[in-house]
Amino acid sequence: MFHGPLQTSVREKRKVKVKPYTFLGIPYYVLLSSLIIIPLLLIIFYAVTIQEQGLYYKFTLIYFRQFFNEHEFVKVMADSIVLALMTTLICLFIGYPLAYFITKRKPITQAILVLLITAPMWVNMLIRTVAWKQIFDMINPRLLGTDFAIIVGMVYVFLPFMVLPIYTVLSKIDPLLYEASADLGGSNLKTFRKVTLPLSISGILSGITMVLLPAATTMVIPRYLGQNRVLIGTLIERKFYDSGNWGYGAAIAIILSLIIMVMVYFTKKLDRNKEVERDEKA
Repeated sequence: MFHGPLQTSVREKRKVKVKPYTFLGIPYYVLLSSLIIIPLLLIIFYAVTIQEQGLYYKFTLIYFRQFFNEHEFVKVMADSIVLALMTTLICLFIGYPLAYFITKRKPITQAILVLLITAPMWVNMLIRTVAWKQIFDMINPRLLGTDFAIIVGMVYVFLPFMVLPIYTVLSKIDPLLYEASADLGGSNLKTFRKVTLPLSISGILSGITMVLLPAATTMVIPRYLGQNRVLIGTLIERKFYDSGNWGYGAAIAIILSLIIMVMVYFTKKLDRNKEVERDEKA
């Protein structure tokens, strides 16, 4: 048989070399499947099925209709989202100036300030929340159970999640851009509006996402600072553990996830830097 260069090249293409570091990603995919994908599929399964006659499951949307027919539950959902949005905005108004201030310090000072911001995260959230409950007990016990107490607790817990991504983006901005703006006669305020703020949008959006999601579903803070106030996270927990109605709890979780996904989608639309990067690559 004739062995020409064409056949040789085909054989070479068939030989796929497996690099050693390819297998390093296997633990990641195992964790991704076992801790995220499989539980998510189970939640969707329980939300759209109902058990009949032993192991037989029937497709249904009764849990979704039941949720929207109970106006009290819809109000709980709305209250949770409003509190989460208020927490996110306050964290943004505090976190952005703080992150900007840190980037203007010396490297050693930056490291110390970042350490001080992240240090409370090393302590269990339950302990920090109970500490705030004791503070409110000393200041004014009537504040417990109010929106103010819940928002203060959530801002304290989730503020680092807003500061860190913004700080990371701001610290990567090329200082030459500031010099160029100054050479063109731009004031500090104009430089911030035209250079700093647009380039830090991606960090702002990451911070919003990292604060909004846990703030909308937190259970510990409403329980201790809200005097066992029922928000959407507590409602989902009760449906799963107290009443054992997994389908109803899964349906509520999916509804909340869809609402947050829509909010995050429209928030991501504000990131114009991605559009610029796509145009440059094209």
